[in-house]
Formats: sequence, structure tokens, C-alpha cells
Amino acid sequence: MRTFVNESAENYLETILILSKKLPVVRSVDVANELNFKKSSVSIAMKNLREKNHITVTDAGYIYLTDEGREIAEMILERHEFFTDVLVKLGVDEEIAAEDACRIEHVISKESFKAIKEYANSKILNS
Repeated sequence: MRTFVNESAENYLETILILSKKLPVVRSVDVANELNFKKSSVSIAMKNLREKNHITVTDAGYIYLTDEGREIAEMILERHEFFTDVLVKLGVDEEIAAEDACRIEHVISKESFKAIKEYANSKILNS
């Protein structure tokens, strides 16, 4: 059972995952630039994520997701991509769809997400 993670932490973990796929290493400055946040805010968030064992940070400042952090990040990214795709398929503007998906991804239960995903895969995404 995963520990409760707030929306902000989920966004940071998702961002670290996305950046880790694009960059050889991820640093706090990369996260700050990606999210357009102040480095000081990101530094505090990284400390909190480290204390919850969602990330590790090397002496050189490289950020890596722990297994639990990666699990949360992958779940949030999957939801984000899924809801963006469904909303675009339904005719929503891509930018609005991505913004709405970002909000939905944090509040939906596992059960509801699974049910919507199964329905959408059979009815909406395969059309």
C-alpha cells in the first residue's frame, strides 16, 4: 500500500520521471526550469521527497527516483497521458485537455481510473 502523497509531490515525481527520460541526469535546477519554479521552492520539495524515500540525491546533486517514487510517478504519468488522449479524442483542445488531465490525474481513485480506462479502451480509443 502506498503512502499518501499530495498533488504537489506527485507533480514533482512525474516531472523527475519525464526529465529522466530526456536528460542523462536530473538536477534540482532542471526541475525548477521545467516547472518554471524558483530553485528555493524546488530545493524544499526535494528535501521532502528525500525524507519520504521517494528520491535519492547524490553528492553531485543528481536526483534519482526510488522504486516507490518511480511507481507513483509512472502511475501519475499514465493517468496524465490517458486522460489527455481521451479528451483530445473527444474533441477537446490539446492544451486544455492536458491541463484538465493534470487536475484529474491526482484525484481519481484506482478503481475509477481502471473502470474508465477499460471503457475508453473499448469504446473511445479504439474507434
